[in-house]
Amino acid sequence: MDMEREDKGEIIFNIDVMLARRKMSLTELSQRVGITLANMSILKTGKAKAIRVTTLAALCEALECQPGDLMEYRKG
Repeated sequence: MDMEREDKGEIIFNIDVMLARRKMSLTELSQRVGITLANMSILKTGKAKAIRVTTLAALCEALECQPGDLMEYRKG
């Protein structure tokens, strides 16, 4: 176990918050962004290890928001 890594923070995706604000379903968002519902669920639940900048831009476009509205940093 990498103790150094455990102390580091993490990026949290607040996609569910933005979906609620926009009254949009996860299915609708995945269709607008052009990624599978399964991959959208991975992003929403925080299990993603990476995200393409183009995907982030598409999320911002679909949800009419800024990247900072979708993500936050939490200390470990």
